[in-house]
Amino acid sequence: MSVKIITDSAADLTAEYAEAHAVTVIAMTTIFGETEYVEGVTITHHEFYEKLIEDDTLPKTSQLAPHQFESVYKEIDAKGDTAVVITLSSKLSGTYQNAVIAASDYENIIFPVDSLNATVGEQVLVKRAVILAEEGKSASEIAATLCRERSRVRLIALLDTLEYLKKGGRISPTTAFVGNMLSIKPVVTVQDGEVVVIGKARGSKKGNNMLIEYINEHGGVDFHYPIALGYTGLSDNLLQKYMEDSRALWTDAIDRLPVCTVGSTIGTHVGPGAIAVAYFHREESRIL
Repeated sequence: MSVKIITDSAADLTAEYAEAHAVTVIAMTTIFGETEYVEGVTITHHEFYEKLIEDDTLPKTSQLAPHQFESVYKEIDAKGDTAVVITLSSKLSGTYQNAVIAASDYENIIFPVDSLNATVGEQVLVKRAVILAEEGKSASEIAATLCRERSRVRLIALLDTLEYLKKGGRISPTTAFVGNMLSIKPVVTVQDGEVVVIGKARGSKKGNNMLIEYINEHGGVDFHYPIALGYTGLSDNLLQKYMEDSRALWTDAIDRLPVCTVGSTIGTHVGPGAIAVAYFHREESRIL
């Protein structure tokens, strides 16, 4: 009997990582008009951003349904295994609730965990689960540990444009117009499972500085735990610039920063040109 790790495609795990660590990724759906695309299956991240940029209509995203989890759970149960299921924040999607509904017939077999995060923030929790499973921890132990440690996960992102927040009705057209004219870049984080704007920077360089300052002011990075960086759009130029600007944060602690593209589930709402970093902040005992 083994412990399996399951997540949704909003975690933006690379296919290489998922395959190497036997993580099951259940793909979410993005809808352009009347056409549905399965994230990472019938549309790549690159193809999604090409379509997003070209299409005047903002796509819609769809939560995972209970039956999508059920089919995976049945296979876990049939093999005599157990599983931990890490999902997109319940404050952003109904996916977690549906994972729980589907698990109702699999007591002590399936253990759903609400990441209270998204994209790379969800991803570092999945990678933490993989580490714990490889250390031989049980599914119930892993789930309990993730629920304790998820409050230490910090995600901070710099958005390149306000246009998609406007299209989604989250800000007014006037605010978006003024912001874009002034090159204002919103800086956001996830707090208690919800996206919160914590600042606005005029230009990418000042935005990068805000990201660096936020990390330094909020406990710093605990490099004993997973870290992840992501970007939206067709180019990683902005992310590479951030990595160069923040070199002092990583140089002496890690050989290589893990980078991924952010897919359609989150990319629909933030648009291209965004960068994000997620990490576990250091505990006081490690800081002292």
